[in-house]
Amino acid sequence: MNDARYIGRFAPSPTGPLHFGSLLAALASYLDARANNGLWLVRIEDVDTTRCDAAFASEILNTLTAFGLTWDGEVQIQTRNQNRYDEVLSALIEAGRVYACDCSRREVADSAVAGIDGPVYPGTCRNKHLATTNSDKPTALRFAVNAAAVDWQDRLQGPQAQRLDLEVGDFVVRRRDGLTAYQLAVVVDDFDAGVTHVVRGADLIDSTARQIALQAALGYPTHAYLHIPVATNEAGEKLSKQTLAEALISENAIETLRLALRFLNQPAPSPTASVTGLLADAVARWQPHAIPKSRRIT
Repeated sequence: MNDARYIGRFAPSPTGPLHFGSLLAALASYLDARANNGLWLVRIEDVDTTRCDAAFASEILNTLTAFGLTWDGEVQIQTRNQNRYDEVLSALIEAGRVYACDCSRREVADSAVAGIDGPVYPGTCRNKHLATTNSDKPTALRFAVNAAAVDWQDRLQGPQAQRLDLEVGDFVVRRRDGLTAYQLAVVVDDFDAGVTHVVRGADLIDSTARQIALQAALGYPTHAYLHIPVATNEAGEKLSKQTLAEALISENAIETLRLALRFLNQPAPSPTASVTGLLADAVARWQPHAIPKSRRIT
């Protein structure tokens, strides 16, 4: 792990090209890191191999470069870390914090109440003691949550609290198809990279309690979190591949960066003809407290 005081990161999933919404997260995390004389890492979150494409990963990196968002060190690739995820899962199983679950999605939906991120898992398999490796009937692995509030202070959104047992339930850390779930992968990757600060979209704020719970179970430190509002289309839908968000155009980098700074309510940068000059000015004027506290902005 790096001993630098501030280590931030941008972690896109290569399911499509970067769009304005993803640029906002990249830019905010970049500016926050540089304004604090920190490192800024890039990680390709391709752990869900059913949705990701290596071609998009290359395109994302090329776009970041064209927009002047240069990173420190080597790009991290999640799919190269499977052995590490397996090692952590084994430790959690040994500690009694992870168990096997053979419930189907329909079975969960039929017996659960609605939560913040789908049905609240009712703990059906928590005491069944199913084998964690079962070739006859594939099982998911779930993290057993505690019946206590997870509290944290978001640097922008303020005090946050979540009862995982009531709002999420025991959540999946390895899927039935054998793929490591996002919540575990991101916690392990951030720890191994020495990440101290996470700046990302507010669409992920509801995942934070799960990640903090995993960090606590593994003895990892908790990050400083800052969740910026996500950009939405006129229908109020988050900009994404699914909502047909337009890909960024590298030739329009300066204009698009100015729009992103305006969205983040940052001081207008000085006139410049270069991306490098614009970003240097934006770093010098960075005011995270000025970002709108709403979770979504159209």
